Amino acid sequence: MSLAQVHHISAAAGDESAEGRFTAVGRGVTAALLAELEPLFAYVLPDGAPHRPTDAELRSLPQAFTYAVLSDGSRAVGRTAPARGESSAPVRFHTHAVHIPVGVPLPGDRLPVEAWRSPHWATVTPAGGASLSDPLGALPPGPAPVREGLDDFAVSRGPWLAAVLSDLRRASEEAAPAGGPVVLVERRSADVARWLGLAAVALPRESAERLTFTTYTRRPGSSALRVVGVAPEDAAAAREAGLRVHVCADRPPVEATGDVWARTAARVWRSRAPELFQEARGLPGDPFAAGPLAVVALCAGVGLGSEERAAAAAWAAERPYALDAKRTGQLVEALTSPGIDDRTGSEFDAVGRLFGALDGRCPAPVTAPLAAMLVTEAVRGGNGSLELPRRDAFVGPEGEAIAGVLGPEILTELESGAGGSRPVARTVQLLRVARLLGMNTRDLLPDVATRLATALLRETEAETEGPEGPEGYAGPGRPEEGAEAAAGPLRAAGTPGLTGSRGAPGPSGTPRTPGTPGPSGAVRAAGSAGTPAAPRSSGTAGSPAAPAFAPALLELLDEQFDVRTALLGALDRIAPEDPGAVARFLERVALPFTGTQALPHLRMCAEAPGAMTTLGRDRTALWHRILRAAGLSPFAEPLVLRTAAGLVWEDRAPTVEEARLLLEAATSDAHRAAGTWSRLADAALGAPADAEEAEALAHDLLRAFPQEIQGRERAALQLLALCRDLRTGAPEPGWADRVRTLRDRAAPLEPQVQERAFTALAERLLAPDRPGAELYAFVRSDDTDLIAAYDRAARTEPTRTRLRTQPAYAADCFTVWTAHPHVGPAWTTTAAALLEEVLRPAVRSMSAELVAEVEETVGRTGSSGRANAFRDWNRSRTLGRLGRRIVGRVRRG
Repeated sequence: MSLAQVHHISAAAGDESAEGRFTAVGRGVTAALLAELEPLFAYVLPDGAPHRPTDAELRSLPQAFTYAVLSDGSRAVGRTAPARGESSAPVRFHTHAVHIPVGVPLPGDRLPVEAWRSPHWATVTPAGGASLSDPLGALPPGPAPVREGLDDFAVSRGPWLAAVLSDLRRASEEAAPAGGPVVLVERRSADVARWLGLAAVALPRESAERLTFTTYTRRPGSSALRVVGVAPEDAAAAREAGLRVHVCADRPPVEATGDVWARTAARVWRSRAPELFQEARGLPGDPFAAGPLAVVALCAGVGLGSEERAAAAAWAAERPYALDAKRTGQLVEALTSPGIDDRTGSEFDAVGRLFGALDGRCPAPVTAPLAAMLVTEAVRGGNGSLELPRRDAFVGPEGEAIAGVLGPEILTELESGAGGSRPVARTVQLLRVARLLGMNTRDLLPDVATRLATALLRETEAETEGPEGPEGYAGPGRPEEGAEAAAGPLRAAGTPGLTGSRGAPGPSGTPRTPGTPGPSGAVRAAGSAGTPAAPRSSGTAGSPAAPAFAPALLELLDEQFDVRTALLGALDRIAPEDPGAVARFLERVALPFTGTQALPHLRMCAEAPGAMTTLGRDRTALWHRILRAAGLSPFAEPLVLRTAAGLVWEDRAPTVEEARLLLEAATSDAHRAAGTWSRLADAALGAPADAEEAEALAHDLLRAFPQEIQGRERAALQLLALCRDLRTGAPEPGWADRVRTLRDRAAPLEPQVQERAFTALAERLLAPDRPGAELYAFVRSDDTDLIAAYDRAARTEPTRTRLRTQPAYAADCFTVWTAHPHVGPAWTTTAAALLEEVLRPAVRSMSAELVAEVEETVGRTGSSGRANAFRDWNRSRTLGRLGRRIVGRVRRG
């Protein structure tokens, strides 16, 4: 059918009073359409254009080639070009347009941009009106002239290609993107048309048809078209209007677009292979997915970047059936080319998925290069997330070749002493690749497993470490806390077995001091009895999340029985030194240790979290349950004592009652071998001052572990044992001085131990049957702390009651408290205060008969002068005068 044509003459340049007019209108173009078309033909001369241009200058002025969709759904394609006017108007602007009704395709099913070079665009209204041959129907057959030179243009615009194509793709979406048109800044309007030609080839047809445009305008902000071209002098105004501007006539852009499809399309154009766009559209998938275009580009030998290659591999992995054998081979060859040196982790992951999709579907020679590339990257690139090939992917010469290259590197790294700091994922990957290549690692396995076990705990601790410390297994709750708190997630500080005030022996048998790092590297301090750390929630419901390395580790253990045996054994050996860390690890990674290996310590660590949840605050029941989980008696394997104690009490000391439980659970030899004697000592030394069993426990520990308990701790325990003898037995003579000596040896002494010892000494010195030599040694010491404890004991209610009811005791205290007036200020001051504040109220409360008995006893046990001194003291109210009389009478006596 014949399309209606329209001719329009605009106003003369600079003549604001003149108006444009339609000089010819084809059949079917209504007045309403003309009113809509006229603003599209408005033309404003560039800045600096001459008023009376020469012919050459006239031809150099920009032409506006426009494609628009009108309100009724019809379309218009037209060209506006400057033309020679009359003498009064040297330049006129002539528009020649073609109206395309709704549903009518362009002649030859062309795209609108293909007509911009048509030779039939008129610069004057033809004599026959609008009935001449239209520019669209007269296009030559075959590839349209618009494609001529597009390859060279694409190469010249290489730096801008990806960004412009990305924006043109978005502009061609069914719903026009908000924000106004895409602005292309070129010095020549013809180059804007070439950009549209590039897009018309790269985009699907329906997208290209939605891309309305004009190659030249001075008012981009008010345009309703999707793409507009402007001259360089109008770029700043377009930016100020908030439009997306590409200045293709300036310096190349610095930032690359993130649109992988656009980057791939740019590479295709720069490789002068536009036919690949149509080829890619024949493959399944989203029309703007990078995968299909990247696949055909790689198969055609076009070099792509890492993300584009990854997109191709990922697409092919999802649709391995979409490619024939030839294309599959070409794709594999392109992906594994030895000249590529910019591969990324995401690309290797995609290639791994591709190998998995092709393995078994294609012949081994096709997939072998992929397998070799993946294994090489696993060893040399350190990519621990790769999906490795199956073991039979390397049978035959391919396997021997790659094993000969990578085998020595793998063995060297596995036996390296730096394995303790090597990430878990790396060791797991090396072991898997070694098995894949059929390498013998039997001799290396014990050391490798030990280092791997240490790394497992270290990385698990690092992942669970929070602002308050490690999360997860938290140890038992405080006895006073509710069941909900006690049954919460257990916490372990990861202490090395049994750190106490001395520290348990480490693997080498040397004591470990408090605050030193254990195997997991964290620093811990000694705890005190009866004050366990409160449970700490991990902050998430349910079990803690598995570490990132867990899937690969479990796959390794499932694949290689010898590695599983060696690793479980290594973890079991480490567990007594750091049971909390092992418990946290097992809570997050369910290791398969249900086989024939004994693994008592691992079984205990695995039992601990569930036991704590069930048993809550009952640490005695928890102790028994964890010991039972070991499956071995402490007599057969003493180290289970250390593991159980570390899980139940962590770095805190047990209570005295719990220490008794521990001591009775096994022989002293077993505790000595396990190092748990240190926890028992901590329990005795950390017990509250009123815990009576601490003294008996200290006595038993000194007898059971005479060689292990030394230094400060030995002196402190001896002091506790002496308290026991002071209260219940007959201590060796010289005990008053011995308390002071042991106190000094035990410095810094626990406050509760000092309080207990001083109180026991004071009570013994206040007893009626105390030896005079001990009392004399005590008084002569003039020890401020001891005398203060004596003062406190003398003021207790039992002592006051005895003074009131036992005249002999009151007489004895008077004799003691009035003796030795010059031994030192501490005793003199304290004795005078006791006479006035403790003894005087007691004597005044007695009957006259009891007072006389006190006086008689003082004279009988002392002298007549002391009896007179008592009578004077009892009558006197002035302590100073009393003191002087006592001193005088003692001297005369």
